[in-house]
Amino acid sequence: MTTTALISLNSPYPFWQLSDRHAEELRSAFPGVRFRFAEEREAPVEIRTADVYLGWSFDTKWLNAPTRLRWTATPSAGVDHWPIAALRTAGVMLTRGYGYHGRPMAEHAIGLLLGFSRGLFDSSRLQTRVVWWKDHLADRFFDLYGQTLTIVGCGSVGVRLAEVAQAFGMHVIGVRRSPPRSEPGGIEWVPADRVREVLPRSRAIVNLLPATDETREFFDEKTFKACEPGAVFINLGRSSTVDHDALLAALDSGRLAGAALDVQPHKPPALDDPLRHHPQIVLTPKSAVFSHAYMDQAVAFFRDNLRLFLAGQPLNGAVTPTLGGPHAPH
Repeated sequence: MTTTALISLNSPYPFWQLSDRHAEELRSAFPGVRFRFAEEREAPVEIRTADVYLGWSFDTKWLNAPTRLRWTATPSAGVDHWPIAALRTAGVMLTRGYGYHGRPMAEHAIGLLLGFSRGLFDSSRLQTRVVWWKDHLADRFFDLYGQTLTIVGCGSVGVRLAEVAQAFGMHVIGVRRSPPRSEPGGIEWVPADRVREVLPRSRAIVNLLPATDETREFFDEKTFKACEPGAVFINLGRSSTVDHDALLAALDSGRLAGAALDVQPHKPPALDDPLRHHPQIVLTPKSAVFSHAYMDQAVAFFRDNLRLFLAGQPLNGAVTPTLGGPHAPH
């Protein structure tokens, strides 16, 4: 039977859309596969005759109708919005993308870090309010060279960020549940249950944690109180991993000098949300993975996995490893 692959990658942004060029590349690489390209509204019907599905999201109700679906894939690194348990029960594999989110997220994190360290955000805020603000910056700027950056949830994205931070002369501490036995790139590895031991020597903290029951409000009052006075906090992970009331208290007390949030509890945050108006908070609209190269790399990742799928081999990035595929790195 001919394998049918349904692809529904709809987005208002062209760099997150499947182009005609990508579609032709897939057809040329797999002449024996029937590719169908659907709008989101068409997916519930088209999914019934598909063996493979590639999309940004998946509705549990699609599993109610008879289907021959065996593998679902998403270019996203996070899958907390996917019905993982339902797919596992139905015997359908789910894979997530990884390896190509690191570059834009590292650029984003470093941009935010430089914004704080060089006083760029303060300058933007003050340039229309005061005559001259040089003295203000002289009291608040800091060097990146020689400082410590702690990356919490340090997987493949964190390792990429560590490489860039080290180029600025920073020492990097990588925090994860199970640190690797080796120490690639000179990262100082620390298990997650010891994070408060290293925060007092961290000038900057980048949070890359996924959303799980285990990570909910990982950054709470006690964690922020453990931070070095004057540290900056950057969240590129999930908003559920942060107690935002505790974050605001840490900023107001001076424990933290600044915070940047690419994710917020509400999307978009209300116009009167305190996170919007705090002078030491910078918000970005979940844009850390904006990249004009994103879809090229996502399609290449899917193409490699499709070859493995057709050959009956384990797939990369397996979240529900019903075919025996290994888990991707955190």
